[in-house]
Amino acid sequence: MREVLNALLYIAASGCAWRLLPKCFPPVSTVQRYFYAWRNAGLLEAMNTVLVMNLREIEGREASPSAGVIDSQSVKTTESGGPCGYDAGKKVKGRKRHILTDTCGFLIFILVHTADIQDRDGAVDVLKAGRRRFPWLRHVFADGGYAGDKLRDAIAGSGQWTIEIIKRSDKANGFKVLPRRWVVERTFAWLGRCRRLAKDWETTIASSAAWATIASIRMLTRRTARYCYAW
Repeated sequence: MREVLNALLYIAASGCAWRLLPKCFPPVSTVQRYFYAWRNAGLLEAMNTVLVMNLREIEGREASPSAGVIDSQSVKTTESGGPCGYDAGKKVKGRKRHILTDTCGFLIFILVHTADIQDRDGAVDVLKAGRRRFPWLRHVFADGGYAGDKLRDAIAGSGQWTIEIIKRSDKANGFKVLPRRWVVERTFAWLGRCRRLAKDWETTIASSAAWATIASIRMLTRRTARYCYAW
């Protein structure tokens, strides 16, 4: 199992095609079989959740976060096909990676959908899934794309939520780091270190979300290992 996971981490980091997997790893057919089995069973999300809780405790925090940050990233798709849409605001034809992180930037949940779905519409499923994994999650920081009563009304049935909109000041000149919102942007940068995520190469949305989750697992395990070596 360890070698299969290492193979998946290698593919995520290098961005290589399945059949270019080096011979030092298990056969491609074996790695693919476990990838699809783990993806369909939700095992990758479970691994990510356990790693987030463990790392938060190592850093002296409660295992379950009470606040999070939500944002989306539009990415281009390729000729592999599958669902896609056009994001008129970003002028990107492809899909959106909609993520929810804690205030440390650790991935809580990711939902991939077509790029033509508005942020406030896609956020409903993201927040509900985040609450299922971390029941104490209550407060969410977001940008202006999530403003309005539509989102608040849609999630009202899943518990108490506080959506805090962080907006850029109209008087601000040039680049300015916005409080809390920079955390989720840093998470996108962390995930972007894996070349598999440079574009959305996947035919299915489920595989697209799975590879982003593997990239998060890679980041969390490396960060956890640094604490272990420090001890």
